[in-house]
Amino acid sequence: MAGLVIKPRARILHGHDWVFSGEVLKAFGNPADGDVISLKDGKDHLLGSAIYNSKSQIVARRFSRRKQLLDLDFFQRRIAQAVEYRTRRGVNPALCRLVWSESDGLPGVIVDRYGDLLVLQTLTLAMDQRKELIVDALSELLQPRAIFERNDAPVRRAEGMELHTGVWRGDPSATAEIEVNGLRFSVDLLNAQKTGFYLDQLQHYSTVAEHARGRRVLDCFTSQGAFALACAHGGAAGVTAVEASSESLTAARANAERNHLQVNWIEQDVFQFLRSAEKAEAEYDLIILDPPSFTKTKGGLHNAMRGYRELHVRAFQLLSKDGLLATFSCSHHVSESAFAQTISDALVDARRSARRLRRFEQALDHPVLPTLPETEYFKGVLLEMMPGR
Repeated sequence: MAGLVIKPRARILHGHDWVFSGEVLKAFGNPADGDVISLKDGKDHLLGSAIYNSKSQIVARRFSRRKQLLDLDFFQRRIAQAVEYRTRRGVNPALCRLVWSESDGLPGVIVDRYGDLLVLQTLTLAMDQRKELIVDALSELLQPRAIFERNDAPVRRAEGMELHTGVWRGDPSATAEIEVNGLRFSVDLLNAQKTGFYLDQLQHYSTVAEHARGRRVLDCFTSQGAFALACAHGGAAGVTAVEASSESLTAARANAERNHLQVNWIEQDVFQFLRSAEKAEAEYDLIILDPPSFTKTKGGLHNAMRGYRELHVRAFQLLSKDGLLATFSCSHHVSESAFAQTISDALVDARRSARRLRRFEQALDHPVLPTLPETEYFKGVLLEMMPGR
């Protein structure tokens, strides 16, 4: 087996599973992109098996600490382990992220399950080359009605791959019909954002909605309307939901009709809406900020933090004296401490004071590896404004 010899003090020697291009001492055996390779330290000790791609800044991603091939048996075992973990932890295995990349020992593989429909992403070259094996393993273990491919994530370009979507196997007309906390949603698995639905927020919709009764609610970046509909279902005095995507808003309106709920849907850029609402001296009792990732790279972090700060300043200025803010970030490069500092700075700018009622954490179907901080991306808080301060 071809492989790489790793430099001393490389992060993989301290528990991480990635090897960056600058951490390679030398290659041996002429590895090809997409190959399974061996990783060794300078004393010829085996560090494990990895997938290789010279076109990526992350040239190797370890998936086992011993010699291991990527065959059908391997994928069946890893996927079965992922299902068993979620079942044991009380996650609904019929509606969840079934495979979460390195957190389930399958670097770059994401599988979301919507009942008898699956959505597959292969974000690393080696796993993309083995899609047929992955689909065979999923089909044998889960007998899905269809497996959709959502390989339109821009991160694929970093691995030298094209973007595309389609139906890999099964009924191409299949539509996901799901129920979340008593609400019914129809999900377009080929065209909706990400892999169809924000499964990482499933447990938080009802938590936020518990505070909605009798309140005037503003849901920003509403997407398919899950937070807005949960709040309307929870007895909000009124709900306004803002979304720039006309396709997402069309789906949100259909979901509202499906559940016989009233929401004021507004198709507009959220920042423009907040500026106009401030000029109109609008006021809300509960605001939800759940934006898409503001940056996919470290290089975009500065602009992302400026965006988060403006977003929170404007939200704080629109909140009533004892209003609530539920705010989230799904940007990995925005750390929890940086997010908290931005919120604090925005409170100062808005001349408001607040108490934190709770933190929102990543769900159990998106497990976090302590040695691989890149597996953690989700963060959020619920704040209550302090009157008279």
